[in-house]
Amino acid sequence: MLMPFHFAYHVRDLDEARGFYGGVLGCAEGRSTETWVDFDFFGHQISLHLGTPFATAATGKVGDHMVPMPHFGLVLDVARFQALAARLGAAGVEFVIPPSLRFEGQPGAQWTMFFRDPSGNPIEVKGFVDQSQIFAA
Repeated sequence: MLMPFHFAYHVRDLDEARGFYGGVLGCAEGRSTETWVDFDFFGHQISLHLGTPFATAATGKVGDHMVPMPHFGLVLDVARFQALAARLGAAGVEFVIPPSLRFEGQPGAQWTMFFRDPSGNPIEVKGFVDQSQIFAA
């Protein structure tokens, strides 16, 4: 059984973050103070603290794409990936890389999408065609 991860990072505005993580992504809000808020990020704990978001640059080459680095995200099954992609699209979220299938027919075939939260933090969501190949070489 996998254990949840904890990740804490900066956002510019907690109300804006609540609207995105709670409203758009559908994450349940947990504890909070005037300077931070926790969310249940698909079974994992993220803590959003007021501050300057980390700097990113499109320096990670994956296939034909240069992806924002650093970034974080999660792995879903394909059905949940597609449902989240539809939810993001309906909310008007601009994709850095729109939902697309990569490594088709190869070990580790996966759907992927990149987008940013309102503070500019890059998030990648993957939907593996075969969950047993998440770590396939």
